[in-house]
Amino acid sequence: MRDKIRVAVVGGGTGGLCLAHGLCRAGVEVAVYERSRTRTERLQGYRVHIDPNGSAALHECLPPSAWARFLATTGTSAGGFAFVTEQLRELAVLEAKPDVDPAASHHSASRISLHQVLSSGLDGILWHDKQFVRYESGPKGVGLHFADGTTAEADLVVGADGANSRVRAQLLPHAARADTGIVGIAGKFPLTAGSRQLVPERLAIGPNLVLPPAGCGMFTAPHEFPESSENDDTFALDPVLFDNTAGYVMWVYAARTARFPAGLPELDGPGLRAVVLDRIHGWHPAFSRLVADSPDATVCVLPIRTSVPVAPWETGPVTLLGDAAHSMTPFRGIGANVALRDAQLLCRAISRGGDVRAAVAGYERQMRDYGYKAVRASARSADRFVTESRLLRTFSRGGFAAMGRASRLRKKLIGARG
Repeated sequence: MRDKIRVAVVGGGTGGLCLAHGLCRAGVEVAVYERSRTRTERLQGYRVHIDPNGSAALHECLPPSAWARFLATTGTSAGGFAFVTEQLRELAVLEAKPDVDPAASHHSASRISLHQVLSSGLDGILWHDKQFVRYESGPKGVGLHFADGTTAEADLVVGADGANSRVRAQLLPHAARADTGIVGIAGKFPLTAGSRQLVPERLAIGPNLVLPPAGCGMFTAPHEFPESSENDDTFALDPVLFDNTAGYVMWVYAARTARFPAGLPELDGPGLRAVVLDRIHGWHPAFSRLVADSPDATVCVLPIRTSVPVAPWETGPVTLLGDAAHSMTPFRGIGANVALRDAQLLCRAISRGGDVRAAVAGYERQMRDYGYKAVRASARSADRFVTESRLLRTFSRGGFAAMGRASRLRKKLIGARG
């Protein structure tokens, strides 16, 4: 019979909650300690892309009812992934493949909906208003101390408390995060019956990577909620940020820090919009429309940082998951998916029973391997996104244009044969 262990997860984000569900299903005693005072405090209103790795992890860890609810809340994208110029000229479009197996497919998810799904069904397991302060390892386990003066005990502590992880700061004080020298400004353009008439169809039907001549980049992606979507108590808190039914186009403009005015982080929504509008002057007017008509509260500045991979550490009763272990830039859209993969892998390791220390060591070896690879790949994508090299940007645009021509020719040939 497998010895019962107690697992404490510090942080109630995507990876930590997914792990909690998986451990619950496996019969492992688990508690999640989240610093937010309520479930609604930490919700955000932007879209997140769930790739096949993330889908597989959610499918495996979530109970069937929660998995079905996740699928019911995902959005649709009919237009494929496009590479376009700043004048909205299509270079290439990667057509979306039909979803044969939802557990091996791509999904567009609202962060609001995803967090609702992950935080439900954890009564007595998910504890809010628990700001982690420190841990103490002893012969009988690990003691956790919280800012409210309370404590908890566990046999294994999982730091899933994000990029600024306090667990990581104590476990690996030498592990650093670096400023990439890149800044993004993001916003959310509401999709309504009226606003759809103001932008070209391309922006409303699928994600777009915008490739200007050099020095900056832009990404847009629509999220359409299914008709079954419902608002909960979050909508009453802020109907702009927490609306869970109205479609929108998320956009992000990014460039090197030196290209922005000093004091950018202190600007409010209107000020940030003005900065972006100034820098995309001369682009297709649809991009200016996206920016100008985004509500103030949805426009924010995003300093882009990345973790610095460290050498393997000695496995103990404390480990890390997600951004706490390997935070990365958002430019490949894989951070949440890598965290979900962590949760799946660690859940498997713990659920098999046996020596917990050996199980965690095996998890850490694999997690460092794919996690740090993702960190490096994401950093390279960030550099390419804002490249100052006109030659490199011209080469990229030419490559995508050639890919687009080949795709159109292939479709034409297939049509002729049919």
